[in-house]
Amino acid sequence: MPKVTFLVNGQEKTVDTATDQTILAIAQANGIPMESACGGNGFCMTCKCHARKGAENLSPRNEREEAMGMTGDERLGCQATVKGDVTVELENA
Repeated sequence: MPKVTFLVNGQEKTVDTATDQTILAIAQANGIPMESACGGNGFCMTCKCHARKGAENLSPRNEREEAMGMTGDERLGCQATVKGDVTVELENA
């Protein structure tokens, strides 16, 4: 079972999750404040986050993320699905 560690305003919270869940869904299910103005459809960038560790354990960037100009460790929480342990830092918390 993968572990996702969220870095939010200098605080760290680690949760267990099933594979193939989005970072946004995991955050919302665990009371972690991750915004999603577009309802998780990949249009608003409010769920933008940074994969600080374990980026290889996330799904590859999809067309929506590419269209939004995601580079480096940037990911959309509503589009990136978890395949293994990862640490993400929330941008809009």
